[in-house]
Amino acid sequence: MAELVHYTTDRGVATITLDSPHNRNALSAQLRRELRDHLGAAAGDDAVRVIVLDHTGPVFCAGMDLKEAGSPGSSTDGVNEFPEILTQLWTSRKPVVARLAGPARAGGVGIVAAADIAVAVDTATFAFTEVRLGLVPAVISVTVLPRLLPRAAHELFLTGESFDAARARDIGLINAAVPAGQLDAEVTRYTDLLALGGPTALAATKDLLRRARAADLADDFADMLDLSAGFFVGAEGQEGIAAFAQKRPAAWVPQAGTNSARK
Repeated sequence: MAELVHYTTDRGVATITLDSPHNRNALSAQLRRELRDHLGAAAGDDAVRVIVLDHTGPVFCAGMDLKEAGSPGSSTDGVNEFPEILTQLWTSRKPVVARLAGPARAGGVGIVAAADIAVAVDTATFAFTEVRLGLVPAVISVTVLPRLLPRAAHELFLTGESFDAARARDIGLINAAVPAGQLDAEVTRYTDLLALGGPTALAATKDLLRRARAADLADDFADMLDLSAGFFVGAEGQEGIAAFAQKRPAAWVPQAGTNSARK
């Protein structure tokens, strides 16, 4: 059985590519399993600094594989495992960048929202199609709703209407909408910027972005002072400060000539 998700690494960037164009990269059981495994591999590889989600074919991801869901004897396994994939993305200790050369629908939009940064071609479209199928965008709401403006979320979840990349950017779903010829350069710009950050500092900053704020302002400042002080005196912080003073790249910045690998 040919694999539906590919994994490559190059200079600290792990690229995970959905390669099931025959069904618009729908989240079939095999694709879900391979995506989950490759995300786990990237998380466990200390050489990986950034994860890029890519795809083949004209569609990024069409959501759950409805042919499987509607087949005799099918179960709710797909719905039950999908939160694990979204959790892997959302809580990844390494920044995740989604590269969209085409549309995303339903669960595919949930994946986009779970990434830290998303870049799409300006011709890409998006939609929460669940209500039009008599379904509810329940699972993806966990990652999507923190991204979207509330008015836009009500409109788009309830109507199922498609919207373009410019609007997706304006309501907070993606970071950038660019012409097709600029897509790879924009993704590389983001991965290069992310690779400049210290690995543990990036992980802690991701935690910071997700944390619930303390009810008391003084408690919040106390927690943040402790976090900041720990990094100032820690090995990574000291290396970063030394590198800045010496006008050299920090030790964690990937250097040219790092070998790539495909799995």
